[in-house]
Order: sequence, then structure tokens, then C-alpha cells
Amino acid sequence: MNQPKPRLLIIGASGFVGQHLARAAERCFDVWEADLAAPPGEHGVAIDITSAGSVDAGFQQSVPAAVVLLAGVSDIDQCEARPDLAEAVNVGGTAHVAEACARTGASLLFISSAAVFDGAKHGYRESDSPTPVSVYGKTKANAEELIATLLPAAVVLRPALVIGFAEGSGTNAMLNKFAAKLRAGETVVLPDFEYRNPIDAGTLSDFIVELLCRGGAAGVFHLGATESVSRFELGVRLAERIGCPRHLVQPQTEPLPGRAPRGLNHFLLTDKIRTVCRTPVPSCEEVIERAIHGSPKSNS
Repeated sequence: MNQPKPRLLIIGASGFVGQHLARAAERCFDVWEADLAAPPGEHGVAIDITSAGSVDAGFQQSVPAAVVLLAGVSDIDQCEARPDLAEAVNVGGTAHVAEACARTGASLLFISSAAVFDGAKHGYRESDSPTPVSVYGKTKANAEELIATLLPAAVVLRPALVIGFAEGSGTNAMLNKFAAKLRAGETVVLPDFEYRNPIDAGTLSDFIVELLCRGGAAGVFHLGATESVSRFELGVRLAERIGCPRHLVQPQTEPLPGRAPRGLNHFLLTDKIRTVCRTPVPSCEEVIERAIHGSPKSNS
């Protein structure tokens, strides 16, 4: 007799990563999806993480064994302009979810960011102390500290840059907007001085599922490609892969005034996650390929 799948609640399921994760997690979990407006289907739940009451009601409806928290204000410039909103959602909202997990015994996987670092050196390990330079980075660092206090067994996963196409509209997926502009013959300007080791949403989802399924995984993990690339070079390579002229991608050579500060070199070292997960850490070329065509495991 088949055992029922454990129930997974994805908070922020309507977003770019959430759409990919919901599909990838179906092979191992009974997936419930939550967002500000309840996603369609009988397993859709409305949750506003800034309200403890809303979070509690969502947990009572879904009764999760595990939770992935994706919801948050991820626009770095919006966070800088609205620090009150960033604090309420990224820190206060995380507290409400972590407290609900602690009360109900649900495990938690929280998606953080390389923005907890200042990007002043090449190569960050999980043991490096956070040094954020933006409001967004500070809220993520504060949320991580809060989780470590409330739920020491939780997993905190830090990607440097997540790329890929969203499966639905209304998300912050960079590649949808990027491809649309290039196909319309418009120029896209990207910084040639900001370096990241990107990860595609499909592979990120595969790692999330494996971390959730693998007993004993806890603490902070870094995830990104095996090598870093400038945002400009990444844009050029993506343009070539989708069949658009590379000259439409132009370099931005210095920071733009009025924008939130960003780390110059967010290269996250992945030695720790390799010791826990069997999913291979991909090369940058593999990430680019999967961002456009999907990851092999997610499509299987």
C-alpha cells in the first residue's frame, strides 16, 4: 500500500521560482500553493505573511509537514525606497512563518540571497559573516538571524542570481522581459562590473526538493554555477542562445545614480551543498542552457 506523500506548502507559489518549484515538488510531495491571492485549485491558499492571523489560518487550512518561504519584496530598488515595506514583509513576514512552523512542527526552507554580502571579495562561504550594503540585503540577513533563533533546524538557501523564463505572467522573471525587448529589436544595457554565479530556476527547484527530502540538512547553503560571469556577459550569451543579435546587449560601465547599492562580486562557493546533495552543481553554460530550455530533471 502506497504511503501518502508529505504535504508541502509553498508560500509565494505564484512567483517565478514558485511556479517552477510547484511542478518539481509534485514528484515527492502533496503540494499546496499559497500567495496573497489564493492560487487556483483546491490546494490554493491565501496567505499574507505580514499578518500572523493570515499565516495561522493558512497553516490550519493546509496542515503542512514542510514549508518553503519564497514570498518577499525582492526588488532591490523598491526595498531601498520603501524600507518600511521591506522590513514588514521580509523580516516581519518571515517571523510569522517561522513562528507558525515552530508551533506546528513543520520544517522550513527559506530562500535568502547573496545580497547579504557586500561583494567586496571573490568567493563567499556559508561561514562568512553577512555584510549587506542595501536595505534588501539587510532584511535578508535579519531574517536569516531570526530563523536561526526560532528554528535552528531550518534550511536557509542563498542563490546569487536566479534566471529562467516564468511559466506564467506577473512575475519578476528577468528572462521574459529580456527576451521580449531583444525580439522587438530594443537595446538592453547590463553592468559589466557586477559578477554573479547564476542558477536556473529549474535546477534551484531540484536542489530545494532534495534538501527537503534529505534528512538532517540544516543551516545555510550556497547555490550557484561553478563559475561566475558578469551580468553583461551573461546577457550576451543568453541573447545568442535565443537567436537575437548580441550587439543589442550593451555594457553599462558604472553604477547608475539613484539606484540601490549592489555588491560587485557575488560568487557563492558551493562546497557545502555538494556534500549534502546528489544533484550536480552545474556550470554557467549548463545554467544558461537550462534557463532557456528547462532542467532535465524538472522536465522528466
